[in-house]
Amino acid sequence: MSSKQAILFIAFVSCYMAAAAAEPGKPNFVVINIDDLGYADIGPFGSKLNRTPNLDRMAAEGRKLTCFYAAPVCSPSRAALMTGCYPKRALPIPHVLFPEDKHGLHPDEVTVAELLKQRGYATACIGKWHLGDQPEFLPTKQGFDVFYGLPYSNDMGPASDGVKSDLGAPLPKAGAGKGQPPLPLMRQDTVLQRVLPDDQTRLVELYTNEAIAFIKNNKDKSFFLYMPHSSVHFPIYPGKAFQKKSTNGYYGDWVEETDWSVGQVLNTLRESGLAENTLVLFTSDNGGTARGLNTPLRGHKNSTFEGGIRVCTIAWWPGKIPAGTFTDAITGMFDILPTFARLAGADLPQGRKLDGMDIWPLLAGQQDAKGHDEFFYYRGLKLEAVRSGPWKLFLASEQLYNLESDISESQNVAESNPAIVERLKSLAASMKDDLGVDGPGPGCRRLGLNTNPLPLIDRDGKVRPGFEPK
Repeated sequence: MSSKQAILFIAFVSCYMAAAAAEPGKPNFVVINIDDLGYADIGPFGSKLNRTPNLDRMAAEGRKLTCFYAAPVCSPSRAALMTGCYPKRALPIPHVLFPEDKHGLHPDEVTVAELLKQRGYATACIGKWHLGDQPEFLPTKQGFDVFYGLPYSNDMGPASDGVKSDLGAPLPKAGAGKGQPPLPLMRQDTVLQRVLPDDQTRLVELYTNEAIAFIKNNKDKSFFLYMPHSSVHFPIYPGKAFQKKSTNGYYGDWVEETDWSVGQVLNTLRESGLAENTLVLFTSDNGGTARGLNTPLRGHKNSTFEGGIRVCTIAWWPGKIPAGTFTDAITGMFDILPTFARLAGADLPQGRKLDGMDIWPLLAGQQDAKGHDEFFYYRGLKLEAVRSGPWKLFLASEQLYNLESDISESQNVAESNPAIVERLKSLAASMKDDLGVDGPGPGCRRLGLNTNPLPLIDRDGKVRPGFEPK
């Protein structure tokens, strides 16, 4: 029995003993995770360019988390969401995972889907996975009953397939993509097709239809729906019904289509009588690119300025989460697992460190509820900045910002606050014996490793044996 199997067996037994009493109170969970959405790309966070009526309503009926941290790029952020840890602890990689990568989220990691599955939840991942594309790393091996979507980003493939250029743009010169294999659309562990430009325009609609079907098929049981959209990641491919309908180009069209999708999911919950027993969390995997808007934050995706790592987030649960409210407490992706586990009556995985906390008191608007006192800004394997309370210090430059009075990180106040600089440097140094400050530390867990990685579709267009349509 592997270490992961042992942990899951112990957790299963303890959960089973309490299941009868806990069953009536188990809520459903939906996480809608957008790709590369800017902090101010939606109405509730200040957008004047993109029309987002469904998210406007969601915020009016829910609670905004205005200081919710993800990661600077895709794969690390998703690892934090799945495991309840800083990305570097569960997936210590320098950047992101690529097609036929030998690495992935280790099969021994206990995901939020696995914890909920032990409590009798139906689980689905509908959208972009990006935690490994080899057989042992796919969602169906990490606690999900259902997988429909892409194993990685929609820009990963050969340029000739349109994955390196936006809708209507000329194809780049041959060689773009560095020999990446074709992009596969999958159902479970089966490759359905090679994704071409017209397919890209249908992704939001396809994911939405699958999500609605999953909700309806599981309305009489507890469920966890993880919906990581491919929108609004480059290349930009809005659906045909939304093209040229916004005032913000194809990017705005895709934001508005994504808002439509959110509305479809929420309306399905309302019409199915599930809204009052479902916690929905809307977020983004990292800050927006230069295409989007992160105002008033500084920086973009791939940086540890606030604009690269702080993401627009809304929590919605009618009757349980106070409507029209917000919190600026420090929260993040790694809080999802412990929070859902608490609400579902699931035991946290034993024998492994978690970095997240149960933030349900914050979501519920309890007056004395608090978020994290500290946050460590990792970019890949390097610790670039550290925060304590309102104070944020960039380690290399020793630039200090007070995020309460200067959310835009425009005024370096290090010179007038030397004691705070030293305290934050000492705090950063304390990570040397845990996650490390530059390179893997002793607290980093093993990466999943496949010594013979193969593409799901090879360069000749042939589907990998065992993954062909049945």
